[in-house]
Amino acid sequence: MTYPGERRFTDGAGTLAGHSASGVTPRAGLALRVGLLGWSLVLLLGSIPGFALLTLWTTSLTVVALGVGVPLTLLSTVVVRWFADLHRQWAADRLGEPVARSYSPTPDGGWAVRLRAVLRDPATWRDWAWLAVNSVTGWFTCGLSFLLFLCGVFYLSYPLVFALTPPTVFRTPLGNGFRLHSVQESFAMVPFGPVLLLLWYTTAVRLANLNALIVRSLLGPTTQAQLRARVAQLAVSRAETVDSRAGELRRIERDLHDGAQARLVSLGMSLGLAEQLLPQDPQAVAELLAEARASTAGALAELRDLVHGIHPPVLADRGLDGALKALALANPIPTTVVTRLPGRLPAPVESAAYFAVAEALTNAVKHAEAQHIGITVEFTAHPGTTAGLLTMRVSDDGRGGADIDAGTGLRGIARRLSAFDGALSVDSPPGGPTEARMSLPCASS
Repeated sequence: MTYPGERRFTDGAGTLAGHSASGVTPRAGLALRVGLLGWSLVLLLGSIPGFALLTLWTTSLTVVALGVGVPLTLLSTVVVRWFADLHRQWAADRLGEPVARSYSPTPDGGWAVRLRAVLRDPATWRDWAWLAVNSVTGWFTCGLSFLLFLCGVFYLSYPLVFALTPPTVFRTPLGNGFRLHSVQESFAMVPFGPVLLLLWYTTAVRLANLNALIVRSLLGPTTQAQLRARVAQLAVSRAETVDSRAGELRRIERDLHDGAQARLVSLGMSLGLAEQLLPQDPQAVAELLAEARASTAGALAELRDLVHGIHPPVLADRGLDGALKALALANPIPTTVVTRLPGRLPAPVESAAYFAVAEALTNAVKHAEAQHIGITVEFTAHPGTTAGLLTMRVSDDGRGGADIDAGTGLRGIARRLSAFDGALSVDSPPGGPTEARMSLPCASS
C-alpha cells in the first residue's frame, strides 16, 4: 500500500529497497545484485572525484584564510552539495525513505556574507566529513562487492586465463609454494570462483545498504536539525491554524449578521406591525403573519446551512462514510465513493477529512470540467496498534493542470491537513486526469 504523498522506493527487482531479497525469485534476486554491481562500480569511481572535491574544498578554504579565494570556495561548495545530493538520492532509493537536505538558507548579500553563512552551517562541515569518510568507506563497501565479483569471474575462467597468458604470469596464484605447471592443474583454482561469487551474492545487498546508511548518517539531518525543522513547521502550522480559525469566526459572524439576524429583525418588525393592526385590519394582519412565517422558514434554512458549514449533522450521526456519501449525492457531477474504514475516527479527524474532501470536490466541480469524480477513503492501521494513516483520494477525468501554489483552495486543504500532521499532494498533468492525495495520521475506534 502506497500512501498519498508518500514515495515508494523500489530497486530494479521490484522488491522494496532496503530489504533482503528473500521471498523473491532467484532471477529477481540475481537481477537486483547485478544492478547493485553496476552501482558499486559507479560509486567506486565516484569516490575519486569525491576525493578531488575534498582536496579542492580544503585548498580553497586554506586560500580564504590567506585573504583570497572566496569565489572558489563558494563554487566548490555548490559542486560539493550537488555531489552530495546525488548520494542522498542513492541512499533514499536503497533505504526506502528520503534523505533530507539540512542546509541553512543562504542570505542575500556579497560574497563575504554568503561565505560566512556557508561556513557557519553545520551541514557544510558534515559534507566535508562525508567526503573524507566516503573516500575510504567507498572502497570497503562498493569496492569490496565489485572485487568479490571480479575475483569470482576470474577464478571461474582461470584455465582460460592460464592458457592465454605468458608462462611467467598467473602461475603462482597462492604464492611461490603453490606453482601451476599445466592447464589441467589450473582447474584446481576453479572452485574458488563459485565460492567468491556466492560470497558476493550474499553480501552485495548488505554492503550496498551499509554504504547508504553511512551516507544517511553523515548527509542526513541531525536530531537537533530535525527538531528545529519540526518546531518551525509546528510554528507555521499553528499560525496558519489560528488565522484559519479567525477567518472562520469572521465568516460565521458575517453570515449571522447578514442572514439569520436580518431575517429575525424583519420578523420582529412584522409581528409588531401585526400587533398594531390586529384591531383595525385583520386581513393585513393575516398577510403579515404569512410573511413572518416565510421569514422564519428562511432564517431556519440559513441557520441549518451555517451549522452544516461548521459541523455537518450527518457527520456526527453517520460518521465520515455516511457524510461523504451524502456529499456525493448532492454533487452535480456523478460521483462515486469507496470507503474502507474499520469504525469511527476521532471527531476532529473526521471533520478535517470531510472538509478537505469537500474542498477538493468543490475545486473539481468549479475548475476541472470533469464528467466523473471518484472519492476513495481508506484507513490503514499499523501492525498491532489502532494507530494508522487515513488516506483520501479525490480524482476526476477533467482537464488537469491543478497546482497547489496556483490557487487558494488547495492551499487551504494543505493548511487544514497540516494542523493534524497531514499532507497533500496533487498529480494533475495538463489534459488530466487529476488526483488529489491527502493523508492524516490518526487512530481508529
